[in-house]
Amino acid sequence: MEAGEVLIPITMFAGGFAMVFGIYYLKTRQNLAMIEKNMNPKEFANRPAPYKNLKWALLLIGAGVGLFLAYLLDNFVLSSRSNDFRHHGDENVAIYFALIAIGGGLGLLGSYKMEKKWWDDNKENV
Repeated sequence: MEAGEVLIPITMFAGGFAMVFGIYYLKTRQNLAMIEKNMNPKEFANRPAPYKNLKWALLLIGAGVGLFLAYLLDNFVLSSRSNDFRHHGDENVAIYFALIAIGGGLGLLGSYKMEKKWWDDNKENV
């Protein structure tokens, strides 16, 4: 084995240990800071996130719509330059990634608008 081949597993285990240690360390520091401010960390951890499922749903719907639009653009609009509809290779790959990101971003934007409207309407009740 060469030196580079030995460093890969060592680096993986060291990185995994550092990640677990860092997460535990930061969580402990957060809890201590909350205790210093006379807050109960257990109450903070158990708060419900009412729009979490809405956010995921709109993100995935937006990404799916973006992927579908990219497919339609790739197969019917951009390939209509030639008269035959055969597959011309992977020349329009960027469209797929761009429209997935745009659709997902629009889904998250819709989720944000819905949450903000709810918080503005119920500001006096919270």
